[in-house]
Amino acid sequence: MDISGGIQASLSGRYALALFELARDDRALDQVSTDLDTITAALAESADLRALLKSPLIGRTDLRKAIAAVAESLGLGKIATNLLGVLASNRRLVQLPAVIRGFKSLNAAHRGETTAQVVSAHPLDAEQIGALKDKLRHRFGREVAIEATVDKSILGGLIVKMGSRQIDGSIRTKLNTLAHAMKG
Repeated sequence: MDISGGIQASLSGRYALALFELARDDRALDQVSTDLDTITAALAESADLRALLKSPLIGRTDLRKAIAAVAESLGLGKIATNLLGVLASNRRLVQLPAVIRGFKSLNAAHRGETTAQVVSAHPLDAEQIGALKDKLRHRFGREVAIEATVDKSILGGLIVKMGSRQIDGSIRTKLNTLAHAMKG
């Protein structure tokens, strides 16, 4: 299944496709994927880094220097560092999260996997993610990559999205359904 046509329809998708093809040709898909996970974690932890990506006040030269310093401090490989440099030079750092999602989708399709976005109220440990992968593999008949995020507002349970399908087992939704039923 070729999903690259749909992905490259967007600006971030064109960057993601170029990154994927470069990493594939250099046989560095795993390294780039690990580097992108590191960037994602850094973005989740650092409000300053998120602000740096969005700030229109920083000039291109200073932005490239700051991004190069961030890449070095995170220990990123050459390909991920170059991606950040290109995005900084083109003032497209705000597109970085979408580029990462696009790369992950292309990489998963390349490995014959499908990606499930999983939202939980608390972080899932490796054992829980493994059990969830097994259940989803059994239910959908293919390998599944998990993109886990935390949203405390769902109170408990999980929301799983795979393509156009969504399984909502969150306590928030169950309470809302109960409240709606009680209103009549």
